[in-house]
Amino acid sequence: MTRGPDAEDALPERKGERTRRRILAAARRKFAEVGYERATIRAIAAEADVDKSSVIQYFGSKQELFREAVRWHIPHDEFTTDDPGHMVENRLRGMLGNWAAEQDSPMAVLLRTSMTSEDAAELLRRHLTTEVTDHFAGTIDAPDARLRAALFGAIMMGIASQRHLLHLPDLAEADVEDIVRLAAPLLRGLIAPEG
Repeated sequence: MTRGPDAEDALPERKGERTRRRILAAARRKFAEVGYERATIRAIAAEADVDKSSVIQYFGSKQELFREAVRWHIPHDEFTTDDPGHMVENRLRGMLGNWAAEQDSPMAVLLRTSMTSEDAAELLRRHLTTEVTDHFAGTIDAPDARLRAALFGAIMMGIASQRHLLHLPDLAEADVEDIVRLAAPLLRGLIAPEG
């Protein structure tokens, strides 16, 4: 008897995929704890309760493991609306509630490690350019669209890093809705100045 595509989807997750996810989670924790430079494949393997050779088998090198561990994507379609004000609010809530809130989330780990690793900083620069500047610049109908998009990203990352990484009291203790209420008009002015 042959299985159709629906039967394949119902199969339990393969052991290899579970191991891979366990290594990625351990890598994020280790990179968040000690940074990129001090994290070792041996320590990550121990954290994941796997053999060092398994880490190499799945990821090849520490650099590739790091790239995979800190990969994150902004779900633009989920947050985009015709109303620039609502779109900005959606993005602020998404960032503050999901992407940056967890200490070992891909975004938080990349932000933290970019402060001490030039490789991580370059990865963050490329990622922000692609995910934020390139995306928003194409939607802004105003002079200096790329600069406006870059400023939008800088303000968002500044809020995230000061709230979740530096734990500045006024931001760390603030209610998300208060941050959204005060920051949204500024961000909206950057991407829809005429609206």
